[in-house]
Amino acid sequence: MTHLEGDDPRARIAGLRNIVVFGRAVTNVLQNLRSTESGFDAWYQPHVDAMKVDPLLKYFYDLRSQILKQGSVATSSSVTFSGDPMEILKRFKAPPRAKGFFIGDRIGGSGWEVETADGTTERYYVTIPGDIPGVKLDINIHLVGLPKEFERVAAPEVSGAFLDRLAAIVADARKTFASNAA
Repeated sequence: MTHLEGDDPRARIAGLRNIVVFGRAVTNVLQNLRSTESGFDAWYQPHVDAMKVDPLLKYFYDLRSQILKQGSVATSSSVTFSGDPMEILKRFKAPPRAKGFFIGDRIGGSGWEVETADGTTERYYVTIPGDIPGVKLDINIHLVGLPKEFERVAAPEVSGAFLDRLAAIVADARKTFASNAA
């Protein structure tokens, strides 16, 4: 969660991908108990049934497949801004060949659009400090296509809800099978 909640937009996306991919691995690892616990299938089946009908868990399962097969995760951002944007620009010197400044792209980043030598445009990200007098800026990234009840919830909170659901299953496994480990 540290990367997902951090300032670096590329690290946010990497953190999000890690949560999605490795979150699913939790249930795969739990299934290893099948080889050591005779009551595993009877214990696990209600969890499987619940996961199949949980819109958030289904969403993350499908998103994992999309990430692994297509390498992409669709995101958007929301920006709440008040103050003078020129105060932000005063903090940063434009790099050579800068075409413009952006705030809150689809991965929640801000910075300069810079024309490269071959004529393409690249993004050069900067971290906007929170101490600019008179400026209030809040940028959140959001997952696209979430179940209705999570549509307007920022990615860190949605990911937290996903991880909480997985943690509950793991806690139940510990409670159920820990006494058998010796």
